[in-house]
Amino acid sequence: MTATMLAVFNDDSLPSVLLKAVFVENILLSFFLGMCSYLAVSKRVDSAVGLGVAVVFVQVLTVPMNWALQNYVLGEGALAWAGIPDSDLSYLQFLTFIASIAAVVQVVEMAVDKFSPKLYAALGIFLPLIAVNCAILGGSLFMVERKYTFAQALTYGVGSGLGWALAIVSMATIRWRMRTAHVPGPLKGLGITFITTGLVAMAFMTFSGI
Repeated sequence: MTATMLAVFNDDSLPSVLLKAVFVENILLSFFLGMCSYLAVSKRVDSAVGLGVAVVFVQVLTVPMNWALQNYVLGEGALAWAGIPDSDLSYLQFLTFIASIAAVVQVVEMAVDKFSPKLYAALGIFLPLIAVNCAILGGSLFMVERKYTFAQALTYGVGSGLGWALAIVSMATIRWRMRTAHVPGPLKGLGITFITTGLVAMAFMTFSGI
């Protein structure tokens, strides 16, 4: 049974990629990507939940999309299917990934506005923030660096989005509870928030033993 579990949760398996993205290598608490939105929006639980859901949705779309761009357009020899085997457009990686993220955010914003006005009213204020959230770009860059397959890229998109959402919602609930706590004057505001973020990040390090 132990051998079977090890086979299921090896480094390349989809469950392993998902668990590592959510807990072990949380894109916010391990790499501190997306801190600007995290600090600004984690003051309220409902706002944190709204932005977290939006980040998950965008990550699920952009990471697999950028995988396709990397493997069929940008990478070395990626245009072999078009009769250009010596192509290498990797120098356009950042520009292309950012453009695809901005396009997805814009399309998602328009689709939500058209088909679900109530949801747009709740998330509309957060959707533009996602286009400049470095956690979104970081997810695509990590996907390229780790040479994921399409299935792994899709799984990583889900996991990294869920990990970021889990981090911001956790911090929002902690900050809500701290409103009634006695915090020394010099630490009020961002001071105690940074300290709490560090403690939560240390707590998430315990998952590295999984």
